[in-house]
Amino acid sequence: MGLCGFLLFTCLCITMYSTIVSSRNTTQVSFSNELLSLLKFMSSITSDPENALESWKSSKQVCNWTGIGCSHKLNRVVQLDLSGKSLRGTISSVISDLSFLSVLDLSGNYFSGRIPPQIGQLGRLTQLSLASNLLVGEIPAELGNLTELVYLNLGSNRIVGEIPVSLLCNGSSSTLEYIDLSNNSLGGKIPLLDHCELNELKFLLLWSNKLVGRIPQALPKSSKLQWLDLESNSLTGELPLEMVRKMLELQFLYLSYNGFISHNLEPFFLSLLNSSNLQELELAGNHLGGEIPTVIGNLSSNLLQLHLGENHIFGSIPPSISNLVNLTLLNLSSNFLNGSIPIELCQMKKLEKVFLSNNSLTGEIPADSGDVPHLGLLDLSMNKLSGSIPVTLSNLIQLRRLLLYENQLSGTLPSSLGECINLEILDLSRNQISGSIPNKLAGLRSLKLYLNFSSNFLRGSIPLELSKMDMVLAIDLSSNKLTGEIPAQLGSCIALESLNVSSNFLQSPLPIQLGNLPYLQQLDVSSNILFGELPHFLEESSTLKKLNLSFNNFSGIVPHDKGVFSWLTSESLLGNPKLCGSISGIPTCKKKPFRKSSIILPLVIILSAAPIICLFGFVKSRARTRSSVVSGCGSVLSEDVGNKSPNYRKISYLQLVEATDGFNQSNLIGSGRFGHVYKGILQSDNMKIAVKVLDPKIGGEISRSFKRECQVLKRTRHRNLVRIITTCSKPDFNALVFPLMSKGSLECHLYPESADGNHNDRCSLSLMQLLNICSDVAEGVAYLHHDSPVQVIHCDLKPSNILLDDDMTALITDFGISRLIKDGGGDGSENKIALVDMSMPSFDSTTGLLCGSVGYIAPEYGLGRNVSTKGDVYSFGVLLLEILTGKRPTDVLFHQGSTLHDWVKRHYPYNLESIIKQSLLTTPSIIVQNSIKVRRDVIFEMVEIGIMCTQHSPSMRPSMTNIAQEMTWMKEYLTHLITEEEEEIEKSTRIHETRVNVD
Repeated sequence: MGLCGFLLFTCLCITMYSTIVSSRNTTQVSFSNELLSLLKFMSSITSDPENALESWKSSKQVCNWTGIGCSHKLNRVVQLDLSGKSLRGTISSVISDLSFLSVLDLSGNYFSGRIPPQIGQLGRLTQLSLASNLLVGEIPAELGNLTELVYLNLGSNRIVGEIPVSLLCNGSSSTLEYIDLSNNSLGGKIPLLDHCELNELKFLLLWSNKLVGRIPQALPKSSKLQWLDLESNSLTGELPLEMVRKMLELQFLYLSYNGFISHNLEPFFLSLLNSSNLQELELAGNHLGGEIPTVIGNLSSNLLQLHLGENHIFGSIPPSISNLVNLTLLNLSSNFLNGSIPIELCQMKKLEKVFLSNNSLTGEIPADSGDVPHLGLLDLSMNKLSGSIPVTLSNLIQLRRLLLYENQLSGTLPSSLGECINLEILDLSRNQISGSIPNKLAGLRSLKLYLNFSSNFLRGSIPLELSKMDMVLAIDLSSNKLTGEIPAQLGSCIALESLNVSSNFLQSPLPIQLGNLPYLQQLDVSSNILFGELPHFLEESSTLKKLNLSFNNFSGIVPHDKGVFSWLTSESLLGNPKLCGSISGIPTCKKKPFRKSSIILPLVIILSAAPIICLFGFVKSRARTRSSVVSGCGSVLSEDVGNKSPNYRKISYLQLVEATDGFNQSNLIGSGRFGHVYKGILQSDNMKIAVKVLDPKIGGEISRSFKRECQVLKRTRHRNLVRIITTCSKPDFNALVFPLMSKGSLECHLYPESADGNHNDRCSLSLMQLLNICSDVAEGVAYLHHDSPVQVIHCDLKPSNILLDDDMTALITDFGISRLIKDGGGDGSENKIALVDMSMPSFDSTTGLLCGSVGYIAPEYGLGRNVSTKGDVYSFGVLLLEILTGKRPTDVLFHQGSTLHDWVKRHYPYNLESIIKQSLLTTPSIIVQNSIKVRRDVIFEMVEIGIMCTQHSPSMRPSMTNIAQEMTWMKEYLTHLITEEEEEIEKSTRIHETRVNVD
């Protein structure tokens, strides 16, 4: 290479070096500008409760900040995603300085103020989501400048004004695929002009606004539309025939609660025949008339939900509707339908909810209604149905709500309805039903909301079995011909808020046991033959808001300044000639002549050598420390049960010693923070028991733990909570007695021990059993959180606190560190123990321990947060992941330095199979591989629920009610799968046997 070549090469190197240096300097300048812009943006945020932006303060490396995405090619910030961080403040206009931004997501926060128009300057933006905030004002027209936008979500804010024309019409070839402006207060028309073409649009969600006018004629040009939701607006005009005819990919069409009209539904349904992917169709709450055409049965076989309620549709229900074989929800309520219920509806085996109420349907309820296996809700109320209630309804094991009120049904109450073990609401009122109330039906423990048999012709007495409905909120037996007494056992319905037995022929005093009902708000016993003096619990109740005692034979003086009587009017007392008092409208009491009263000196009873009796009651004594008769949970609650009859068994301390062989170590079946559990057999009746003896060495905390557990067990009752037999308490001995669970704890099944004490592989619990156990636990915790008379936070969910009975039903136990949120006593007792509230800390200063067990404790408790239901959700999630993976959370924590949540998350979703125990995936060899895939899908669903429950942020975790519902759905799904497999096995066996016989 000559001199000239060398000089040329040198110049080239210098030029390249200068370019690189210049580029680096430019990059540093650009990141410096973006750094300043992001810091200014952060300065407008006034609250960061989760410390989500901590990394923004501790590092100058922008690309390492939370929610920031950078392009290595462009060396620029291209993504800002702070969704779901609970941030407060305003959205700064400085955001427009991030000119290379392609994704901006600030959804799920508490941002207020207006949407900055400067966002319209982010020309590279493809995704914009400001949904679920507190934004006000109008949508800036400048957002129409975002010509590259694919995803736009401004839903669930407080935005007003009209939709800018530029937003939906910003070019002839718009890139928008997703538009969500729902749940705001937008008005005006939908501004889609004729020349506008949203060719790529797949989702348009404008529900819950104030939009008016007709659906734009240009919308049918969006032929790729899959989801159109215009529900809950004020749109008018005919149903859009041409629009839906051209939308061949339509899956979800929601037009309910507008002002659409139609006098002939057939053309519209014909226009939908080409939408072969249609899954949900909602047209309820419009002005639609005409008959339901037979062509409805030709709609997509994928249709899952059909809503036509609250219209003006008349005529009969066409049998062809049964062609929609995958339909899960059918709503034809509040129309003018007549004729009988087509028996063909009973052939729709996937129906889960059926609403046919408020029509003019006649005839009988089809006997085949019991052949719809997944039916959970059946509402046939307010029709003209006749005949008797089919006994076949007892086949509906998933039935939760049965509403047949206001018809012309006759016959007797079928006792078989008592087999509907999941029934929560039963309303048969305002019919012509006669006979007595069957004991089996009255003992439905699953009822959670209300039981209504009012306005019929029922005779006989009120069954004592009603006392088993310990979760029901309202019972109405009024306007019948019932006789006998009001059962005192109704005091066991501890969740009861309303009781109405008026207009019957009941003849008894008013049971004082009704004073046990801590939440009773309404009591109507009017128009009966009740007698006796008014019981004191009426004036002592702090919850009673409505009381009607009229037209009975009550006697005595009505107090005018105590409890409910301080505001009660004479209308609630009329027709009781023996009552008197100062309430306007009833007779004034006559003054009696003064008589010298005799004074009865109190007798002093010295109890020196009485045996120690363990009972669940209260013995009121001023000389308690000298008495050898001690109390259990009743004293903990400080309830005066002088007029009450607790139904708890009395067992002496000596009987417990005898049953456990002197609390011998050979009978020790468990140990915990506060004591030991021994198994035993009562010599009197060979009853197997478990005795939880609290360790007296712990001192004061034992007393608190004992009282706390007693409070929970006294106030709650559920099939998935352990039932207590009795308690035993004396100065140096505290114990609780439970039925012995023969199957032991879940811990024993997950980690069985061999004879030498070493752990073997986990036992072979089937997937169905594990799913049932998880579902049981979820149901129990959901009850504690949402349905219990006193809301309870368990605080210590783990396998050793889950017991299994003979049927492998899971029961939650050990409430020693639980928290009770609100007082449900309402008994007026001055000595009532105050229950804790939401400010109860998660750290116990006495024991120095967090609320829970290591590995199961919610992370927020470690930061000093107060206890909450979300802490139990976290523990349940850990329990779920532990069951599925076979790993103790403490093993993962100590050996790998991470939580079980983090460990599973690292394997999710692609490497998950390697950590799932293969025993859960086993299936008979003759079953096709598809069933194995479905089983695997169920496990993956459970893992996903576990991950959701154990999220670090409590606000992101689901409620236990939602979890319980998901578990129930998966249980039903797996049960259906197993049934199909068993049928397949049986079929294959028969074929094999036939071939053998032929050979």
